[in-house]
Amino acid sequence: MSERTAAMILQELIRFDTTNPPGNERPCIEYLDGLLRDVGIETSIQAVDPQRPNLVARLPGNGSAPGLLLFGHVDVVTTAHQQWSVPPFEGRIQDGYIWGRGALDMKAGIAMMMAALLRAKSTGLQPSGDILFAAVSDEETGGTMGAKYLVEEHPSLFEGVRYAIGEFGGFPLYIDGKPLYMIQVGEKQPCWMEATIRGPGGHGARPMRDGAMAKLGHVLSRLNRCRLPIHITPITERMVRDMADALPLHKRLIFRRLLNPLLTDRILKLLGDTGRNLEPLFRNTVNATIVRGGEKPNVIPSEIVLGLDGRLLPGFQPQDLFVELGAVLREDLDYQVLLYDRGTTETDFGLFPLLADVLKRAHPDSHQVPYLLPGSSDARFFAQLGIQTYGFIPMNLPPSFNFFETIHAADERIPVESVEFGAKAMFEVMTRYGERT
Repeated sequence: MSERTAAMILQELIRFDTTNPPGNERPCIEYLDGLLRDVGIETSIQAVDPQRPNLVARLPGNGSAPGLLLFGHVDVVTTAHQQWSVPPFEGRIQDGYIWGRGALDMKAGIAMMMAALLRAKSTGLQPSGDILFAAVSDEETGGTMGAKYLVEEHPSLFEGVRYAIGEFGGFPLYIDGKPLYMIQVGEKQPCWMEATIRGPGGHGARPMRDGAMAKLGHVLSRLNRCRLPIHITPITERMVRDMADALPLHKRLIFRRLLNPLLTDRILKLLGDTGRNLEPLFRNTVNATIVRGGEKPNVIPSEIVLGLDGRLLPGFQPQDLFVELGAVLREDLDYQVLLYDRGTTETDFGLFPLLADVLKRAHPDSHQVPYLLPGSSDARFFAQLGIQTYGFIPMNLPPSFNFFETIHAADERIPVESVEFGAKAMFEVMTRYGERT
């Protein structure tokens, strides 16, 4: 079999349309399963729905270290209502980039892991601990058929695993030209909700004041203009201090003021794009995403349901968010939680030095800092098994590339060089796993 580079694997993965819903991840999972089986790596397929399976593979180690899990999802978000410059499922290489849905989130990570695993097998590497690889379905709509199912129904597959590598860290933020690689050690938790807004209904010909529609406008306006309170969590505090230590004195003093809740918003605004990227790490956030209400143009609705995407900082629960929203919106709304997974508030930094050192060697002028993911990932499920996940998908992205604005957007893409950079870094982690750094 000819050697497959990470870039080649990524192109193939993009060509599987795994838009979720409906997902249809089976052909993509079967492709990965075939690559692993062809080189003699043991695999297992587990599924609730045969069309939405999950793959778990194992590369045996020598037993001197706990198991290390590499995991990622193969489903992707929709491309509907987006204007793409290239077909989103072609996997085209153009202008030094691989284009397509999932290029960043997160088929590039899967390709890096796969390339490193195949290289490890071909070179006869026996790592210090077993290396497990899990490619899962359904992450983009909550993980019920993917990681959650594996953890709840097949926990024995992950016995002996202490650390995991998944999405979404290992990318650089550039501040004053200094590349600061963000290694995720924790994440916010999803709190998807519906808020019911009620008011008097009636005939559309009769003027209505202060009805449900007016209240909806008030709620949306307040959400747009107001911010929830600032909170300084342990991970964010360490991140800010480590970032400050890497910067010149004048910038160092500015960054440290982020840790003063009375000054945080002012400093975030002063930092421009960097501040906008960091803002969700300092507060719980809520975005309105869906509105349902009204049946006919001539009937004033008495009830409107507003869909809300809430994201909670570690240590916070839905009730905390309801209280904060009540203070901001000044409306008594009826909230219903649709999805909430309680994450861990404990962080094990045991693998952080190795991951940081791998990136430091790969990019000598860089600095590595811990990072709190503003979104959520399947890490919250593996945490239930006592597994500490690190978001580590190494990408030496150029300063001009806006990572946050490219994920889930039209023309999602990743530099070819960054894919191969990540595969090499992933292989070095496998090789050095278990050493004391």
